[in-house]
Amino acid sequence: MSKEKEPEYKPYHHPAGGWGAAGATAKVLMEQSVLVKGSRGLLSMNQPGGFKCPSCAFPDPDHRKTLEFCENGAKALAHEATKARITREFFEKYTVTELMQKSDYWLEMQGRLTEPMRYDAQSDRYVPVVWDDAFALIGQHLRALESPHQAEFYTSGRTANETAFLYAIFVREFGTNNFPDCSNMCHEPTSRGLPPSIGIGKGTIVMSDFEHAEAIFVVGQNTGTNSPRMMTNLVEARKRGVPIVLINPMPERALIRFTEPQDVLQMGTFGSTPISSEFVHVRIGGDLAVFKGMMKVLFEAQDRGENVLDTDFIHEHTSGLDALRADIMRYEWEDITRISGISEDQIRRIASIYMKSNATIICYGMGLTQHQEGSRLLQQVANLLLLRGNFGKPGAGIAPIRGHSNVQGDRTVGIDEKPTDIYLDRVRDAFGFEPPRGHGHHVLEAIAAMEAGTAKVFFGMGGNFIRAVPDTDRSYAAMRNLNLTVGVATKLNRGHLVHGKDALILPVVARSEIIRTEAGEQFVTIEDAMANVTASRGVFEPVSEHVLPETEIVCRMAMATLPDSRTPWAQYMVDYTLIRDKIAEVYPEIYTDFSEKIKNPHGFHLDIPPRRRVWKTPNGKANFLVLPGLDVDAPVKDTAMLRLATIRSHDQYNTTIYSNNDRYRGVYNTRLVVFMNKEDMAERGLANGDVIGLETYSDDGIRRYVDGLNVLDYPMPRGAIAGYYPELNPLLPLDYFDEISGTPAAKSIPVRVVESIASAPPIRIAN
Repeated sequence: MSKEKEPEYKPYHHPAGGWGAAGATAKVLMEQSVLVKGSRGLLSMNQPGGFKCPSCAFPDPDHRKTLEFCENGAKALAHEATKARITREFFEKYTVTELMQKSDYWLEMQGRLTEPMRYDAQSDRYVPVVWDDAFALIGQHLRALESPHQAEFYTSGRTANETAFLYAIFVREFGTNNFPDCSNMCHEPTSRGLPPSIGIGKGTIVMSDFEHAEAIFVVGQNTGTNSPRMMTNLVEARKRGVPIVLINPMPERALIRFTEPQDVLQMGTFGSTPISSEFVHVRIGGDLAVFKGMMKVLFEAQDRGENVLDTDFIHEHTSGLDALRADIMRYEWEDITRISGISEDQIRRIASIYMKSNATIICYGMGLTQHQEGSRLLQQVANLLLLRGNFGKPGAGIAPIRGHSNVQGDRTVGIDEKPTDIYLDRVRDAFGFEPPRGHGHHVLEAIAAMEAGTAKVFFGMGGNFIRAVPDTDRSYAAMRNLNLTVGVATKLNRGHLVHGKDALILPVVARSEIIRTEAGEQFVTIEDAMANVTASRGVFEPVSEHVLPETEIVCRMAMATLPDSRTPWAQYMVDYTLIRDKIAEVYPEIYTDFSEKIKNPHGFHLDIPPRRRVWKTPNGKANFLVLPGLDVDAPVKDTAMLRLATIRSHDQYNTTIYSNNDRYRGVYNTRLVVFMNKEDMAERGLANGDVIGLETYSDDGIRRYVDGLNVLDYPMPRGAIAGYYPELNPLLPLDYFDEISGTPAAKSIPVRVVESIASAPPIRIAN
């Protein structure tokens, strides 16, 4: 297997996509022994009557092709449809202690879970348990709590709308709003930062806007790996001559040059399309200075009488322009260029691109959200768009490129630790119980409760919570304080091995598999990153007769925990139309006639008021909001300090590791690397391939340290380095986060290079 091969660094100089992507797709189908089955499944992925891709949340195009998947979607499906199985014999072979020594990649490659398991402390092994006993154990632990607030209910973005809605109802009927959610660790600044600005915590564009845009900015987002299907939109825009400005600390291969795997001519001639018309090689944390520099250019031009601001839009629809202008104009270019790492000339050049465009889209990813001021940073993106009226017209708007397939939908249907009173009132009226009103826990607050011993039960609806969260050593210890941990999952992961005194693994029907109940075949619904809701119907037989649909798991857990509940859980368990009718009752503005609308093969869009130039803010206006200063992270006075951004490899989806390779960055057979500017390396006496350790710069008395990392000469800005997560999560302190959203500042961790004491395998540096 690849993990046994020699680590190698071989810089990649070819276009992204193309034959490399086609070959990787075929390879993963063969590796998982599903070449025929997987190929059949790919024909149904993202198609009307088929199932939604279990990976990213990028929408389907308005006019679909025969093949609507990307390389990483194929990997997700292949690993979901794999022939590899984890049976009771597997757990007889390995203790949990032994499994903890295995890599995340090794765990992933063991295959699908096939029956429910319970942890046996005496043997340190998971042993089979029947479903009734598993639900009885959950109910026993939950009913034994002194307070419902001693339980934490986590949700992964793969959870479908129907399941998430009922999960939220069950937890609130149980008596708490503790909903740590995967969005807390990625796009929560979108959910919390944008509403005060534009009235909603979602993107405002639809797919057709890419066809009308006159300029596209992509900021802090590695599109070719994290949302590869978006590359088609960027390629088509570039062919029309639309300028695409990339702002990122790392030059990502797909946003430099890309070959469309479905373009017969390009594939046949080995052609490609240059994507970025301008690459802005920003320092980590320098985006705010770039945005303020661009706004300064706009205000200067307006003062010269050039009328670059949309004054009619600003007058009718916005508030706060004078305060914003006063903030922007007080900064000197010397400070803007120093903090951003970008020359005044380049900032003026990209500002000119923006000013010449009558319709601009700004797309962003976690390179913007995962900072200490991530929520307010996004408000500056909105400010920039508002200055030229780039909302509510074709080809314009803000576009958070969310990662997980239904993370936005989960939020929409109730997975929220800070629910509104309107929602709670409707839940009360629809279900006949009084839901709790106090705010619950987000992810970091949940870990704090575990550390303090006030949390006793953790229920994970999908995902790999413990591997995704910061401060690994502290978080592991906190999780082990619990009385019960439950993981609903398709595959084994680290979250099942770092567990409480009691622990359950509950295997679930996958997105690509058929859901059958007494009422017949059921389907679920998914909301994509542009608020389009579509149906998802599996096409494969379930992996085992002993796996259950997510919705049934929620209903049976509710029945075991709330024996006196008046909610008809048994009915919802078999007829998902009843759930959709209840969603429509609780959300009448956006889900009216849900059951009828979803019959449309292409789904339907939820209402996004800014698309209509309607602003659901307290003052009824879109608001220019001020973020004083030019840096989005607190300064650290250590001249040897570097800013570390944790990143994903190309063979990775969130915490799921598909291989130990990262083709576009040239890394093979290892994940223990950091990418560093060659001048920063020389300053520290480092050569390409040297082994180093990294230590967090922190004054809380805790030493956070990762050793055995090969340093690689890579075109990073001075003072910036990057490395893979979750391997580098131990360096991210729990208290290093955005105060508004609670999102960890994983894109700007202050670290020092220290001498390595590890005997790491040498990495081969290819010519």
